[in-house]
Amino acid sequence: MRIGLFFATTNPYATPEFLAAAAAGAEEGGFSSVWVGEHAVLVDEYESRYPYADDGKIPLRGETGLLEPFDALSFLAAVTSRVRLGTAVCLLPQRNPVYTAKDASTVDWLSGGRLDLGIGIGWLRAEFEAVAAPFEHRADRCREYIEVMRRLWCDDVSEHRGTFYSLPRCRMYPKPLQRPHPPLYFGGESDAALRRVADLGGGWHGFNIGPDEAAERVAHLEGLLEERGRTLAEVDVTVSSYLKPVEPENLAAYRDAGVDQLVLPAFATDSEKMRALVGGLSERFVERAGEL
Repeated sequence: MRIGLFFATTNPYATPEFLAAAAAGAEEGGFSSVWVGEHAVLVDEYESRYPYADDGKIPLRGETGLLEPFDALSFLAAVTSRVRLGTAVCLLPQRNPVYTAKDASTVDWLSGGRLDLGIGIGWLRAEFEAVAAPFEHRADRCREYIEVMRRLWCDDVSEHRGTFYSLPRCRMYPKPLQRPHPPLYFGGESDAALRRVADLGGGWHGFNIGPDEAAERVAHLEGLLEERGRTLAEVDVTVSSYLKPVEPENLAAYRDAGVDQLVLPAFATDSEKMRALVGGLSERFVERAGEL
């Protein structure tokens, strides 16, 4: 089993020095990947429910903010050489698909082909409103935007006509180094999210998944894949423990559930604390995972 890290790229802590220390710790500690999240804006009051907290509120204040994910990954690409770089997750339906394809292609190009593109449909209506994107039908738009991006990544001359987006004949270069494109991981834990994985994904990035929950969700995904003539071996099963407590002793349960990669949260407030945290996680989890 591989072990990855989820970095909270929050203001004011995510300085260049902080990110460089986090990245160095990840490479030195033998982690397989680092992942960053996305919120273009946060708002003080909202009716949407955050799915990973009992009170329905995201544990971030509005003034905290997050770095733009592809910019952050470009920085991390420049200070690393081995770890894979992922979005957990890119909120595709509130973005322009052409710019998102360009952003992803650029990170993959600059990193030497190390991007894992995690995609989600979003949950915060107020954020969609702030970027002038419709909240309704976001799951359907997500699927179509992926097709737009595939045309840009894979075709010499790209074109698309659809319900939610029309792309006139054009050329987008550079193409991603990974062919036909970077692996697509779909976030979310619902049956609908797992259907997106089964239909379109090379990976699943489950969020806030404890060791006692992984087996049921992986089994459900396996059934959906079989219905489509696919197997679980075709999908990289990555789950993040996020706010769920996890210990090295739980690694065997994740492995037995069919998890290929466990992503651990790495939240700290300065470079020194981050290096110490990542070093400790390496000693406790990476070495244990290597023994399984």
